[in-house]
Amino acid sequence: MINRALIDVFSEIAREKNVERSELGSIIEQLFLHLIERDRGDSSNCSVIVNLDKGELEIYAERQIVDDLMDPVLEITLQDAAKLAPGENFEVGDVFVEVIDPAIFGRRLVTSAKQFFNQRLNDVEKRYIYEDYSQRIGEIIIGTVRQIQRDFLYVNIDQAELLMPRQEQILSERHRRGDTLRAVVKSVEVTPRGPEIIVSRTDNHFLYKLFEMEVPEIEDGIIEIEGIARQPGERAKIIVKSNDRRIDPVGACVGMRGSRIQAIVRELNNEKIDIVNFSHQPEILLSRALSPATPLDLYIDEEDKYCVAVFNDDDLEFAIGRGGVNINLASRITSYRIDAYGKKEYERNQKQQATLLSDIEDFTKKDVALFEAASIVTVSDLLGAEEGVLLDIKGMTSDKIEEAYNAIEAFIESDKDEEKEEEVDVQELMDDLDEKLKKDTENTEEAVAEENTEEAVAEENTEEAVAEENTEEAVAEENTEEAVAEENTEEAVAEESNDEKEEVSN
Repeated sequence: MINRALIDVFSEIAREKNVERSELGSIIEQLFLHLIERDRGDSSNCSVIVNLDKGELEIYAERQIVDDLMDPVLEITLQDAAKLAPGENFEVGDVFVEVIDPAIFGRRLVTSAKQFFNQRLNDVEKRYIYEDYSQRIGEIIIGTVRQIQRDFLYVNIDQAELLMPRQEQILSERHRRGDTLRAVVKSVEVTPRGPEIIVSRTDNHFLYKLFEMEVPEIEDGIIEIEGIARQPGERAKIIVKSNDRRIDPVGACVGMRGSRIQAIVRELNNEKIDIVNFSHQPEILLSRALSPATPLDLYIDEEDKYCVAVFNDDDLEFAIGRGGVNINLASRITSYRIDAYGKKEYERNQKQQATLLSDIEDFTKKDVALFEAASIVTVSDLLGAEEGVLLDIKGMTSDKIEEAYNAIEAFIESDKDEEKEEEVDVQELMDDLDEKLKKDTENTEEAVAEENTEEAVAEENTEEAVAEENTEEAVAEENTEEAVAEENTEEAVAEESNDEKEEVSN
């Protein structure tokens, strides 16, 4: 009965730890062998049989029957064997199988057994976690932020603890405990503390899996992702190719009104994503990869994977990007080494490269003749020649080669200084023109202001004249009214006198 109770207890603990029954039987066997070794000092002659289905636990110890007892653990006398198994016929040299009751283990071994059992359960649990996540490398997981440290972020998923180092985090993001986090399983390593599962949000494969989740055509194989390059948190470029001519790969990745790409951008903390349509022609692919800037010319060396891109001077800043991000991503995604130049700078460099060595002041006629004998005539010829070839020239030494390089460097620097002076002169001329235009504008404004003042004075005088004229008219009108009133008064007096005269005569 006690055996079944023990098995039930062990089974309950194993269920809590998600340990399989087969593993549990093995752990119980190891546990009792450990107890026997702690109690007797040796368990090499013992065996443990566990039947989880029936709840049975049996422990056996094989001991050699001897006359003279030397090792009480591995040996037993004939008399002791007869007492333990009455009715059995034993002889010296036989093997006596002793049945050990688990109840004999005292309380002093309970703590040791508990520690051993928990340790074995933890080992099994860690092994399960390792086996599970080693098969999930490259998959996206969703976990909860448990702890935030300076260089690490700890993410929990069920019983597993995942680790995100600082270099795998998007630096512009800020996380809090309890936040839900999405990342890709990058690697699983075995350490003395258990399996170390590294997850990442900066890995290129994380962006790939996000596109695969948002764009069904990628998961179905209709659209393929040919390359990805990222500056996490800032910008990313992705090359896509369609296996069906009827489907536009860029449009499919962007989605209706940008719904698909916006979901990915939000997940990456507003990281800008350039989607590049694949092309087998390097010049088209490079031109698309350098977006948002459009190159004027591309000079491509397919053998060395090198490209010189020429832009309008105003577009050069966009081509390079802040901190060189745009051109670096374009270089990484196309596997071409790209140098970007403004139109003026490229023309100046071409002019410098085509300059004859004989036109450079620091080159002596003798040195020029030595180089010309080896068909090295221009600056480009000298800079493109290998040092071994130069040393093979008769009369040429390492010091002379160094002097030649220094002379070319001085020539280029002086040419740059002259151009800067020209730019300064042009700038000064522009400043003078601006100053002149400013003065002309001020004079014009003053003239206009003076004219306006004169017009205002004339208008004021006109208004005064009009006012005076109105005053005179008002006075004249008033005088007229007074004369009319006086005349009316006189007529009224005359009429009154006539009336009086008529009354007297009557």
